Parts: sequence; structure tokens; C-alpha cells
Amino acid sequence: MLNSDRLMSMLRLLALLLVPLAFAGCASSPYPPAPTQAYSDDYNYILGPGDSVSIVVWRNPEISSTVTIRPDGKITGTLFEDLPAAGRDPSTLAREIEQVLGKYIRDPIVTVIVAGGIGPYSEQIRVIGEAAKPQALAYKQKMTLLDVMIAVGGITDFADGNGASILRTSEGDKQYNVRLKDLIRRGDVSANVDVKPGDILIIPQSWF
Repeated sequence: MLNSDRLMSMLRLLALLLVPLAFAGCASSPYPPAPTQAYSDDYNYILGPGDSVSIVVWRNPEISSTVTIRPDGKITGTLFEDLPAAGRDPSTLAREIEQVLGKYIRDPIVTVIVAGGIGPYSEQIRVIGEAAKPQALAYKQKMTLLDVMIAVGGITDFADGNGASILRTSEGDKQYNVRLKDLIRRGDVSANVDVKPGDILIIPQSWF
């Protein structure tokens, strides 16, 4: 049995060890809060490998088609092959297809419709760390942190939700703090912020 003096000494020592950890858990993030609004009204979807596109040639259904952008970023369709497509928006790709088809058809009018895909790697939203389902997501105009969390199934029980951060590649890898725990577990909508193309959401593990 420990005598009372020794027991009190051990309790004091334990308290001294736990206090720094408690403060560490409550410490503010080293990153500034993420801006609430970040989307741009002039955003255009950029095509990437794996995207499926429908090429509609007006009054020429026989050469209209739906194709998938290859891993090398190119497409092949009726009357053309190996045409670069990744990194272009649908309108730009349509104008380039018109130039190619102009060799065979008089004044072709082409429309490119995105049938499915998640865009180029540089535009995808990546979620890593203590997410329920870490993954890469297609960016969508006015997409928010809440939309991202719904898509990945929230955070794990081991996540330090309020210690999460966004690495914003579009701003030279600037990093911002986000409060996932407040947003998801407490329903604090003030913690919801816009995401931007290329954002990387990093969710660390809690120490306790």
C-alpha cells in the first residue's frame, strides 16, 4: 500500500504530465481559418483522362459519337484520331474538333457534352487521413466542405476534426484550418467553407 504522502506526490507528478497534453489538445491551429467564400463565377470544367464526352456534330449524326479520354489525354473519333483533349474545357475542344472536321465537312458545328468523369488530377478534391472513405472527388461549382464530407462519409472516431486543414494548390500550397468536428458533430454551419479545384483536405489523427 502506498502511504498518503507518496500517493499525493504521484498524483501531482501525473497532473504535471497531463497538463501540457491538455493544452496541446486545445492549442489553436498554426494555419489561418479557411475563407468562407472561395469559388469563382467564371469557373470552367477542365477535361481529364477517363472523362467521357459526347461529340455532337450538327446535321451529321453519322459522325457524332461518345468517346472516353485516354490515359494519355487524347481522343479518337470519326474522321480524326489522337486529338489532345485533357486540359481543355468542352468549348475549346469543340472548336478544335471543328477545325479538324473542316477538312471533310463544310462549316461543321460541334458541341462537346461531358457525359461523366472527375476531371484532371490538378482539379480533383483529394481527402486524406482520418476520413471514413478517403478518396479523390470531382470538383463542382460552389462545392463546400460539407459536400465533401458527405461524399467521404464523414470522419473516423480517431480524427482530430478541428485540427484538419486544406492545402490549397491554386494558391501556391497555402494551408488553411477547417473545423470538421464543429461542422459534422456539432452542426455548426459557420464552419462550412467553400472548396476550390485542386484542394487537398488533410484530416490528422487525434492524440487522445
